Amino acid sequence: MSPRQMKLGLSLWATGHHIAAWRHPKAHVTAGIDIGHYIQLARTAEAAKLDMIFCEDAAGLREANVGIASQTSRSIGFEPISLLSAIAVQTGRIGLVSTASTSYNEPYGLARTFASLDQLSGGRAGWNLVTSASNIEAANFGSMGLRSHADRYERAREFAAVVAGLWRGAGSGGLNHDGQSFSVRDALDLPRSPQGAPVMVQAGASEDGKALAARTADVVFSAAQTFEEAKAFYDDVKGRLAAYGRTSGDVKIMPGVAPVVAATEPEARAKHEELQELIPDEVGVALLSSYLSISDLWRYPIDGPLPELPESEGMKSRQALVVEQSRRDGLSIRQLARHFAGELQARFEGGAADGFNVMPSWFPGELDAFCALVVPELQRRGLFRTEYEGRTLREHLGLKGPASAA
Repeated sequence: MSPRQMKLGLSLWATGHHIAAWRHPKAHVTAGIDIGHYIQLARTAEAAKLDMIFCEDAAGLREANVGIASQTSRSIGFEPISLLSAIAVQTGRIGLVSTASTSYNEPYGLARTFASLDQLSGGRAGWNLVTSASNIEAANFGSMGLRSHADRYERAREFAAVVAGLWRGAGSGGLNHDGQSFSVRDALDLPRSPQGAPVMVQAGASEDGKALAARTADVVFSAAQTFEEAKAFYDDVKGRLAAYGRTSGDVKIMPGVAPVVAATEPEARAKHEELQELIPDEVGVALLSSYLSISDLWRYPIDGPLPELPESEGMKSRQALVVEQSRRDGLSIRQLARHFAGELQARFEGGAADGFNVMPSWFPGELDAFCALVVPELQRRGLFRTEYEGRTLREHLGLKGPASAA
């Protein structure tokens, strides 16, 4: 058996990650408000020995156009910490990771919430730190508008340091932090986590994002399309760790993959095309517009090339990724809106990933197929565990104690 094995997370999203998943004839249309549905998905992932489940979140509708939002798989869903708390008591091993924004929370409250989830689950919690890049979210919190990219990351750096300090000192003396954005006096009213502290996860790929990840993260989600891009990102982040007294094994890099799985390649291609045909053009372009942080993509011919775009104050790294792909592959706006890619073993063995965040196109069918067909093959090749190594998320991921985030 290989001494190095890949890590696998499952990204939960109601009916599935494909934008038209809710239209699949076998999809569970009311999945977003069915706790039994989520518990069953978590149990399926746990039976396959996956490392963790991950709940992405945004504090607002993801599409500004309510008519578009009503046609997507992203419109309805529980607040993720509440959801993961319910799942925690129905599972025993799998990790529980949720997004929470540093722009629209305060460090003490967030640290206490995740520390509580960690205690409830026996040391299986993780926090995915995001800075939030949407004007829609900003409007829901009384903001005068979206803060600049630099300001969001400046706040995030201090936020992460305060949270890490609270987790390290849980149940002991006060923190007594007095900084630029936050003042926090007391310690948490909880003992330290069974795993030392919740796992810290990040996904930013801008320069600010990579610097913050190297300083604070235990896991980094990424979205590179080609092996070369994935390898460059992997080497870049790993190469920054020494500056913070950290080693390569201290951070696991897990690109997102959206596999379509079947017994044969023609069957898989047919399944993929079936889903693609369910995407209304207006929904595909709306999704692409949100990735690019622009609002008027409909002004351009849908079968024409992507226009020149101004630099964004939103998701800079995501915009750069999509633009580069469109130029490299000569893709039209329509083709970009439907693009799909991923290859697990080559990236893992080629040193471009430590594992993957699996994003099934629709639930429960594609998760069932992945666990029934892909996981056993990875196990047969010695690339994935057959039993959990311990009970905490840090044990699953092979991580030592938490970084200081100082």
